[in-house]
Amino acid sequence: EITTRLVGSEMCIRDSGIRFRNGGKVYYFDPGELEINEGDHVIVETAQGLEYATAAYARREVGDDQVVTPLKPVVRLATVEDEALYQELLAKEPEAYEICLKKIEEHCLDMKLSGAEYAFSGNKLTFYFTADGRIDFRELVKDLASVFKMRIELRQIGVRDEARLMGGLGACGRTICCRSFLSDFQSVSIKMAKEQNLSLSPTKISGVCGRLMCCLQYEYECYECTRKLMPDIGREVVTEDGPGVVLENNIITERTRVKVALKDGTYEIREYPFRELTVIDG
Repeated sequence: EITTRLVGSEMCIRDSGIRFRNGGKVYYFDPGELEINEGDHVIVETAQGLEYATAAYARREVGDDQVVTPLKPVVRLATVEDEALYQELLAKEPEAYEICLKKIEEHCLDMKLSGAEYAFSGNKLTFYFTADGRIDFRELVKDLASVFKMRIELRQIGVRDEARLMGGLGACGRTICCRSFLSDFQSVSIKMAKEQNLSLSPTKISGVCGRLMCCLQYEYECYECTRKLMPDIGREVVTEDGPGVVLENNIITERTRVKVALKDGTYEIREYPFRELTVIDG
C-alpha cells in the first residue's frame, strides 16, 4: 500500500534541504492540505516540539516501509516571522559556542566542542561535542544553565557526525557527501580500496573526519562484480593472436593485459577486451 500524504524532510544547520540542520537523513511528515515544493521552508512538529526545516522535495508517494508511523504533521509554511526568528537564533549560536568553550576550559574537561544549536522554540540549547571516552559534564550543564536560563543538552557525537555537522569539502572539491545527501553512514572497509586498486595511504583514502571516505563504497559493488567476470591473474587464455597468460586486469576499461606467445616464437604484451578472451580450463 502507498500513502500519498507525505513530505520529505532532512534535518539543517545553516544549509538547505528538510534538514533539521545536520544534513543527511530524510524524514517524512504529513503535509495535510499544504502545497509544499522542494526548497520551501516549513515548520514541523517533532518529539522535541516545533522545528524549522526545509523541504527536500515536494509531496510524493512513499511506500509504507519507508515511513515510521504515526506521521508528525507539517504545521505550516514558514512565515516571515518564522524566518526572522530562525535567523535570530542562528546569529546567537556563535556566541553560545564561545561561552561554552570557555566553560569547558574552566571545568578542565577533555572534550572538543563541535557546535551549538538553539531549538526553534527558543527554550533549549544543544551543544555537540566529541571525546575519546565518557565525560562527566553535569557541573558544566549546571553552569551553562545558569548563564543561558534555559534547558541545556550536551550531546556526544562521533567524528563522522562531527564532519556532517560542520561541513567541508572533500578531495573531489565538492561538499562532503554526509553534509549534502547521504542519509545514513554505511560501513566502509579497507578492502573496498584494495578492490579498486586505490592507494592505501591513509591521507589519500580518508575523509575530513579521519575515517575512510564514504565514497569508497559507491562503485565497490560494480568493481566486485566485474572482477569476478574477468580472468584471474596468471590464468592461461586464448586470444585472437594466440595463447597467453593474464598479467593485469583494468576494471575501468574492462581490458586485460596478456603476455601472448606469437607464432614466430616470441612473446609480446598486448591488451584485449576481456570478453574476447577464452579461458583455458584446467
